[in-house]
Amino acid sequence: MSAYRIRELAETKSTNDDAKLAAEKGEPEGLVIWAKKQTTGRGRHGRIWESPEGNLYASILLRPECAPAHAPGYGFAASLAIRDAVHAVVPGVYVKLKWPNDVLADGKKISGMLLEAAPAKKGVIDWLVIGIGVNVNYHPDNMIYPAISLQAMLAPVEPKILLDHLLERFAHWKEVLENQGFSAIRTAWLEHAQKGEVSVRLADRVIEGKFSDIDADGNLMLQLADGSNKAIAAGDVFPLSP
Repeated sequence: MSAYRIRELAETKSTNDDAKLAAEKGEPEGLVIWAKKQTTGRGRHGRIWESPEGNLYASILLRPECAPAHAPGYGFAASLAIRDAVHAVVPGVYVKLKWPNDVLADGKKISGMLLEAAPAKKGVIDWLVIGIGVNVNYHPDNMIYPAISLQAMLAPVEPKILLDHLLERFAHWKEVLENQGFSAIRTAWLEHAQKGEVSVRLADRVIEGKFSDIDADGNLMLQLADGSNKAIAAGDVFPLSP
């Protein structure tokens, strides 16, 4: 039986906002807000996340009692869970993990994630919300990164079935993170990561280099042309054409 309590909504503005409100009201860890449709869904950097009915939109409430620097580890764990869930419904699909928290199927984005946490008090966060969107029956066009859906790969599935797979696998990877530490998650994530020559779009510039590793804090380690390494905490990553 799932350790998570699913609260199903026909429509909401944002599952993350609903989960954050529940957290601030004292809701215990394990609540999952699942909506059939979002009217103001959002992704990283405040981008709009198109949220028509037919895809999966869910937010998981956690109370990890960790330092803010350790919170991203749960995002990497969730990425692994999404990958496992996609594989469960499309066993033959080529799935890669794109730093920091996207999931690619056949080279195109099928899932994204938004982590939001309470301000730290005495060095510890009170709650963490992981918002997850997976393209099940619909994928947007004209995005900064090409997208795909399970339907487009001829793998129709009910969003609830995908959510059940996802939560089962997230419970596993969360246990790995909390019992074995981020190093175990890092090893598993790197095994399935999209690596190689990339360009990274930062707030003020674009830099290029080779990505083959993340550090102990989850930062992307980019090897530059002069052989030096640069740690990148936030940015948009695109593969360079061979």
